[in-house]
Amino acid sequence: MKRTITTALAGVLMLGVAACDTARTSADAPSDVGGEVEDPAAVEETLEDAESEVRQAQLDSDIRAREQRNEVLGDEGERADSDLESEVRSKLEANIPRSKLTIDAEDGNVAISGTVPSDREYETIEPLAKEILGVESVAVDVEVVPAAE
Repeated sequence: MKRTITTALAGVLMLGVAACDTARTSADAPSDVGGEVEDPAAVEETLEDAESEVRQAQLDSDIRAREQRNEVLGDEGERADSDLESEVRSKLEANIPRSKLTIDAEDGNVAISGTVPSDREYETIEPLAKEILGVESVAVDVEVVPAAE
């Protein structure tokens, strides 16, 4: 009986992990690469959230935890897809706080979709993503939608 419950619980947890296979820079970013951004010109709340002290502390903590885990586990160049997604998300969120981006990674290949409010922010996406150790290529499918005044 205990094995059945344990097996069922493990299956549910694995399904949950598999279903959460993207990272987003904001709560209103698309839930998957290629998804639609609702109200892309409304970036004020996204900016406020990204610039809050609490969010910055979370980003810093996430980055430190991944770095420590990778140091303990060995090969710094080997990154799990979920780590790449999370690290790219952190980098983009910290540097492009008005973005509504979704990040997906597979074997070092990163796909980024969503919206940013200016060409300057658009042009920083690929270089920032490539700064992350383990990123081999970056496919950017991001639309520039000016912020609402």
